[in-house]
Amino acid sequence: MAKTKIGIIKEGKVPIDRRVPFTPGQAEEIARIFKNVEVKVQSSDIRSFSDEEYRDYGVKVTRDVSDCDILVGVKEVPVKNLIENKTYFFFSHTIKEQAYNRDLLRTILKKKIRLIDYEVLTNSNGIRIVAFGRYAGLVGAYNAVLTYGKRYNLFHLRPAHTCFDLEDLKTEYGKVKLPAVKIALTGGGRVAKGAMEVLNGMRIRKVTPAVFLNERFQEPVYTQLNSRDYNQTRDGSEFSRTEFYRNPQNFEGDFLKYARKADLLIAGAYWAPHAPVLFTRQDAVKPDFKIRVIADITCDIEGSIPSTKQPATIDDPIYDYNPTDDKVEPPLSDEGNITVMAVDNLPCELPRNASEDFGRELIDNVLPHLLGDDPQKIIERATITKDGALTNHYKYLRNYVAG
Repeated sequence: MAKTKIGIIKEGKVPIDRRVPFTPGQAEEIARIFKNVEVKVQSSDIRSFSDEEYRDYGVKVTRDVSDCDILVGVKEVPVKNLIENKTYFFFSHTIKEQAYNRDLLRTILKKKIRLIDYEVLTNSNGIRIVAFGRYAGLVGAYNAVLTYGKRYNLFHLRPAHTCFDLEDLKTEYGKVKLPAVKIALTGGGRVAKGAMEVLNGMRIRKVTPAVFLNERFQEPVYTQLNSRDYNQTRDGSEFSRTEFYRNPQNFEGDFLKYARKADLLIAGAYWAPHAPVLFTRQDAVKPDFKIRVIADITCDIEGSIPSTKQPATIDDPIYDYNPTDDKVEPPLSDEGNITVMAVDNLPCELPRNASEDFGRELIDNVLPHLLGDDPQKIIERATITKDGALTNHYKYLRNYVAG
């Protein structure tokens, strides 16, 4: 019986991403656990794990992985690199009808590629089973505090990507000396939990939303806001989280009461296009709008936060947003501006740790269903295209593909 060949592809998107779907040790583990599987690695000079590290684990490194049945990466594969009739795993960033990836999805369909998107790999309860969310939260919260310190010249932290790993990053926490600021963190999932790891590690006290709104402090504090804290029904009825996610258009935002109290916003909540925005540009120019630093971990361009006008990069992670003129300006250029940290590949700043966790989830939660029986239809639900067509779950993308 022929072996199933899995190829770990070289990341081709710019700016570069140094993460991998499987570490060297995990690639060896896959071949050992799944007897009828062979793993190859496409040679790369940008990975956080070198070709030599893979070879040390007995994994074959090659320039060409076109003979593999399944090709796994992290970020979108450049159109010119796509190989027809293959199965691909990567974050396609198409399910929200992102205009900048329309041609990518069109090419995938034309080349009859079976696309399985990590973002929609879920269990039977609809919970995601693989994600980089924890590390997005860790780095996002770290960058938020770093940015606040830089804006007000309070302290200077090493950028996360210059730290070897998470343990090295934690050695910076002791440098943080914040005044009595208030930090609002949105979200309740992996991203928010990762962010709280950092804030707690920096010994920033957590308080309830009600206390956050109504009390003064002599120390820095943060509060975690879930959807019920900053959204309300349009008709005044009781908030239901299930109903909010099912019919977000029936709700309106109620975040401004926090924007009047918070100095720093860390946005870590998933946002759907039909849901209320967190605030508007008009809100941001009001005299009582207090927030002056925003770390938008979600990095939804023109999404729930008007100041997220464009993605930043790891090397240049911040810019200023001028709410009066609704435009981006150089970082730290005017006290009236809002300083924005909006990097769309935050986990890449701690690529070794992030890859280790992600690969573990893939091995434990996905590969058994991909390489064996899949009674829960985990793979089916995450398959966006197959045999040159959109699958039933993603027929709604037809108009998007058509342009």
